Amino acid sequence: MRVAVVAGPDPGHAFPAIALCLKLAAAGEDPVLFTGDRWLEPARAAGLTARKLKGLAPRPEDDDLDAGQRIHSRAAHISTEVLPDLSAMLPDLVVSDILTAGGGMAAERLDVPWVELSPHPLYAASKGLPPIGSGLAPGEGVRGRARDAMMRAATGRSIKQGLRQRSDARVTVGLPAQDPGPVARLIATLPALEVPRPDWPENAHVVGPLLWEPTAELLDPPPGDDPLVMIAPSTAFTGAEGMLETALTALDGAGVRVVASMLDTPPADLPSWARAGLGRQDALLAAASAVVCGGGHGMLAKTLLAGRPAAVVPGGGDQWELANRAARQGSAVVVRPLGAEALREAVLRVLDDPGFAAAAAKAAASSTAVADPVAVCRAAVG
Repeated sequence: MRVAVVAGPDPGHAFPAIALCLKLAAAGEDPVLFTGDRWLEPARAAGLTARKLKGLAPRPEDDDLDAGQRIHSRAAHISTEVLPDLSAMLPDLVVSDILTAGGGMAAERLDVPWVELSPHPLYAASKGLPPIGSGLAPGEGVRGRARDAMMRAATGRSIKQGLRQRSDARVTVGLPAQDPGPVARLIATLPALEVPRPDWPENAHVVGPLLWEPTAELLDPPPGDDPLVMIAPSTAFTGAEGMLETALTALDGAGVRVVASMLDTPPADLPSWARAGLGRQDALLAAASAVVCGGGHGMLAKTLLAGRPAAVVPGGGDQWELANRAARQGSAVVVRPLGAEALREAVLRVLDDPGFAAAAAKAAASSTAVADPVAVCRAAVG
């Protein structure tokens, strides 16, 4: 089975796409990754066929103040740009990241089945939940359900506008206005981070987090026997700023060691009890007692899979939603706004209370109850 996997360059979306390609290849399938320039060579070094996803560059007509217009119009543009490459490889299936919808549109234009990859929980609106992004648990009782209904009505207008924008964009590339959607959806998260809903789509399958390490390098933590706290600043542009600097201030004198995992260049002047740089996060997590992260799905899922509690400093996007889900599950403390005193208190709390680590271990155990993403892809081809 020849599979085109399409994802943008953001690590939170490119890394799960690479992980899926590796699973497909290990199962004997033939994946081809389409993504941004930054991850082409690392993907090839991992043994994958990787090609540049064309159409990612911003255009003058993109409206940064209108996310719906930008996403759907860009998706139509990307579908045209990637179409010749997809036509040349003759895929049996296209897997398209949820934020890179152009892959799905291109598949439709080629009359090829496609699967949507969500590298996080299912974020589709539900009649049984408050709006995704609110961070709220489903309301209970008459008042709680009324609250959720009012919030859904307020966000429903934006959802309808987005659907109109998607229809308009589809028409510009010769597709029917009505979007039939993917054959299947891969929901690449832990069951512990999902929220039960009465209208779960039949074609949506929780397949567990799709995780990939962009380096083979190991980062040695500072010497000593004090508890090790891993800091993982968000890679998303909406992430909270100044996390590492604030954490170093917060944890000075707290009786811990710190190791910071970073894709970017680390600070030059670190205290003796701290290290920072690029290193395999799975190895760092194995040595850590707690994690400070931004609440992006990839890092949060890694943290929980390792059975580690977290102090979560959410930025924008879906980080607030995920942080609150982890907090309700019992494995995390939410820190907002970011401040040294609040962060220090949160880290010491998750270190001192074994209930947080126990909840994280329970979340990790939920990973056994997931579907096989390769099997879902094979079934989509029929």
